[in-house]
Amino acid sequence: MTASSTRRTTAAHSRLAAVGAIAVAGALLLTGCGDQTKDKNNDSGSASTTSAPLADKLPSDIRSAGVIKVGSDIAYAPVEYKDDSGKVVGLDPDLAAALGKQLGVKFDFQNGTFDTLLTGLRSDRYDMAMSAMTDNKNRQEGVDPDTGKKVGEGVDFVDYLTAGVSIYTRKGDTQGIATWEDLCGKKLAVQRGTTSEDLAKQQAKKCPGGKKLAIEAFDDNQQAQTRLRSGGADAVSADFPVAAYAVKTSGGGKDFEIVGDQVEAAPYGIAVAKKDTQLRDALKAAMDAIIANGEYKTILEKWGAQDGAVKESVINGGK
Repeated sequence: MTASSTRRTTAAHSRLAAVGAIAVAGALLLTGCGDQTKDKNNDSGSASTTSAPLADKLPSDIRSAGVIKVGSDIAYAPVEYKDDSGKVVGLDPDLAAALGKQLGVKFDFQNGTFDTLLTGLRSDRYDMAMSAMTDNKNRQEGVDPDTGKKVGEGVDFVDYLTAGVSIYTRKGDTQGIATWEDLCGKKLAVQRGTTSEDLAKQQAKKCPGGKKLAIEAFDDNQQAQTRLRSGGADAVSADFPVAAYAVKTSGGGKDFEIVGDQVEAAPYGIAVAKKDTQLRDALKAAMDAIIANGEYKTILEKWGAQDGAVKESVINGGK
């Protein structure tokens, strides 16, 4: 989730209203896991290909198999995570199930750490990656954001939501943090490979001497939360829907609070290998179909993400 600069956005700021809506999901427990194995309890169901209106748009091998393998970091509530029964739930799995009805296939979510998902896509472990992944030029072109060097072929994205990045602290212990500049001299916990880590690295370069920003990167956001909760970090940065969910649910809403405004509002996208243009276009057609029939809106409202809704899906809309 690479970003080029830290800027405030009016649209992102308005989405702070979504915190209340996310409370609907507050009864669900955060129980993600970090293995690389298939989740046998996942059930992103589908209609049969004989009745699905867009089945003929899929590549023949996927249509015959009846399954799309999805790489996902299933520890990022409320976007995707496991409930207390071990079932994969969240915004992305619900959207995938709706896409499945249009395409006549099942979306099989397979768990992996976020920073390995694109590698798994390139090696054909997955057919696509859907994991609150920000669409940006670096990922489209296969460029390492730290070095600026090309490290892979890149991927195409089917964009489906807009979200920004937030900072949260222990409740009542903000330590004066309201902006990214205020993090200088503090310790920030982030998830490895995310926009939050990229923004933290950018900010660290701007901090004056004697006020270093210390960054701790973890495999998943739950580990970052644990670090903050224990006092080992001063703040955590994560995508706004995830930060808002953590604030509402952790400790019954008593552990954390969001500070400042969202920054870097950008599209979430489904990542597909460059060679898989037919699959990419089928996914776009299915996403546009559920936007048009209202199912998309219903799912976003369920998870408190309606303020990030898009009017149509876009391919490679990230900057």
